[in-house]
Amino acid sequence: MAVSLLAREVTDLCLGKPALRSLSVSATVGDALSALRRSSDPYLSVWSCDHHRNASRSKLDANECRCISKVCMVDIICFLCKEDNLKNPGKALQEPVSVLLPKVPGLVRHLEPNASLLEAIDLILEGAQNLVIPIHIPLSRKKLIPKPSSNSTLHNNCEYCWLTQEDIIRYLLNCIGLFSPIPNHSIESLNIVDTKSTLALCYDEPASSALPLISQSLVKQTAVAIVDIDGKLIGEISPYTLNSCNESVAAALATLSAGDLLAYIDCGDPPEDLICLVKERLEHRNLGEALELLEEEWGISSSSSCSSYSSSSDEEFGLGRIGRFGGHSSRVVRTTDAIVCFQWSSLVAVMIQALSHRVSYVWVIEEDGTLVGVVTFSGMMKVFRERLKSMM
Repeated sequence: MAVSLLAREVTDLCLGKPALRSLSVSATVGDALSALRRSSDPYLSVWSCDHHRNASRSKLDANECRCISKVCMVDIICFLCKEDNLKNPGKALQEPVSVLLPKVPGLVRHLEPNASLLEAIDLILEGAQNLVIPIHIPLSRKKLIPKPSSNSTLHNNCEYCWLTQEDIIRYLLNCIGLFSPIPNHSIESLNIVDTKSTLALCYDEPASSALPLISQSLVKQTAVAIVDIDGKLIGEISPYTLNSCNESVAAALATLSAGDLLAYIDCGDPPEDLICLVKERLEHRNLGEALELLEEEWGISSSSSCSSYSSSSDEEFGLGRIGRFGGHSSRVVRTTDAIVCFQWSSLVAVMIQALSHRVSYVWVIEEDGTLVGVVTFSGMMKVFRERLKSMM
C-alpha cells in the first residue's frame, strides 16, 4: 500500500475538479473585481496569455500561455486601503491587475498530470500554494467546447484545474493508517508548532496596522490573530472571511481598530454604529470617494442618518473601546472566531479540525487562551514527507 501511495499520480486527485476560470495579466483591477463577484471560487487564476487579443490565432505557444499567479478579494481590499487609492478608488480600479500580484515567486506552479504525489508535496514544501494541472477532456466534449475567448477556460487547447494544500492533506487523511503511529503523536512532539512567525495584532491597534500582516497571511496561508493586552486570543482577521466581503470593507479597514473590525466583518451586516463611525472618520479625512463606496453599499447617504452617533468619542468607539472585549473577549465574535488546539493535541485531530472548518491552519493556545503559535498544512506535510521518505 505504501508503494501504491508513492506511485499515486496527481491526476487521481483531480477527479471532479472544475476547470479554472482565468484572467489575463493585461486585465485591470476592476476586471478582477467583476470576475470575482461572478465567480463561486474565491481565487482567480491569472494567465500570461490574452485570448481576446489572440483570438485570430489558431494556436498559442505553450510557453506563451502560463498561469503565473492568482488574485482574490483580499488582494483588492488591501490595494484599495492605500491612501492614494482611498482618495480615488475609481482610478485605482483602472490599474493593471499586475499591481495585485504577490512579489513572492513560485506560489503557483505548473505540474504534469502524471507527476507523483511526492513531487506535488515537494513543490508545496518549496513554497507553492496552488499546482496547475491539465485536465483530460473526453473526445465527445472536445467537439462541444468553443474556441478560446476572453472568458474561456481553455489554454493551449486544454483545460486546467488546480490542487491546493487542502486537497493533498485531505487525501493523506484518507490514507492515515499507512502513517501509524505518527498521526497519534502530539503536534508539540512532532515540532510543527510555529511560534516564531505567528502574525498577531492587539485588538486596540488600528486595523490598518494589519495590512502588511494580511498580505503576509495570504502568502503563508494563515490569518492575523487578534489578541488582548495579555496575549490571549480574541479572534482573527482571516483571508477566508475577507474574501466573503466586498470592496467597501476597505473603508472599515482603513478607519477602525482591529477589535472593531472583527465586529464589522462578523455575522454578515455590520452594526449601524460602526458603519456610522467609519463614515465619520472618512469625512474627517476628506475621503469623499471612499465614502461613496460605503454609502452605496449600506445606503447611508444623509448626514442625519448618523447624527445620533456623530458626538461619540474614541472612548466609546475605536481605539479606546476596551470594555467591548473585557472579560468575555473570546465570546465576542462568531464568523471571526479562531479555530484552536493545544500543544498536546494529536496531529490527526488537528488535521480533522482544519479540514472540517476549511482552513489551512489551526491556532495553538495555552489553557488560559494565551496564543502560543500556529500549525499549518505545510508543517503537517513535512511530517508526512519524512515518513514517506522512510518508506522508500
